Amino acid sequence: MSYIVKIDPKRCKACELCVLACPKKILYISEKTNEFGFNVIACQDDKACTGCLACALICPDVAIEIYKESE
Repeated sequence: MSYIVKIDPKRCKACELCVLACPKKILYISEKTNEFGFNVIACQDDKACTGCLACALICPDVAIEIYKESE
């Protein structure tokens, strides 16, 4: 089963809690900045996501959503 990691750049403040919580280490701080000047988090490999939701649960700004990929 594969998942889609959706990160809302308007909500992300790059606190890095999700980066630390991800057991697969697929999240990172990107070069892209949001309107507030924060470098937003990005996912380097959606296919490696296991759907554990650790990143979404720890995010204080509710900036991450995980979806099952439709087949």
